[in-house]
Amino acid sequence: MTVAYRFTTTLFFILLKIFFRLKIIDVEKVPEKGGVIVVSNHVSHLDPLVIGVAIRKRQSTFMAKSGLFKIPLIGAFVRTFSFPVDRDNPQPSTIKEAVKRLKNGEIIVMFPEGGRSRDGSLLDAKRGTGMIAAMSKAAIVPAFIEGTDKALPAGARRIRLSRIKVYFGEPIEIKETETGKDFQERIGSDIMEAIKSLKLKVEK
Repeated sequence: MTVAYRFTTTLFFILLKIFFRLKIIDVEKVPEKGGVIVVSNHVSHLDPLVIGVAIRKRQSTFMAKSGLFKIPLIGAFVRTFSFPVDRDNPQPSTIKEAVKRLKNGEIIVMFPEGGRSRDGSLLDAKRGTGMIAAMSKAAIVPAFIEGTDKALPAGARRIRLSRIKVYFGEPIEIKETETGKDFQERIGSDIMEAIKSLKLKVEK
């Protein structure tokens, strides 16, 4: 982990604790070593920051939409902890890069829905998530973020103070040797079901 990453996540952890009463539940379910895919719901621009802070004991890499890399200043910042992906048409080079990083023992954070949900409902997973999971055989840890949709909803211009919680679920292990399209889609479906289970647990 780089010093800059440790400093940044620690700083934002303190800020989120003070202003948003951040609570992190079951983060110990994220393996301490080896390639891991953390998959989460996505309802706010705050979500990548919150997930990164929640698992700050390991440095995370994010798959960010390619358009962000073209924005002055923001692009340079995003490039330090992310690599670009075309959400609607992921390129083979992007898939290979993600698989390589996972096999090298990195954590990659993915939002399988591909974009933010405007109403908080869970969407279907894009195929790229299942493809990367099937090819890398990395452990998959589902997560559910609660409260960022109130703190910074889609389309909002200012942040509101709202309690934020992050829940982590049991890792999903891929033991099959398949890599075909049907198998990849099934993994994507299983991932969304795991996130849905966390959401239902939270809402009880």
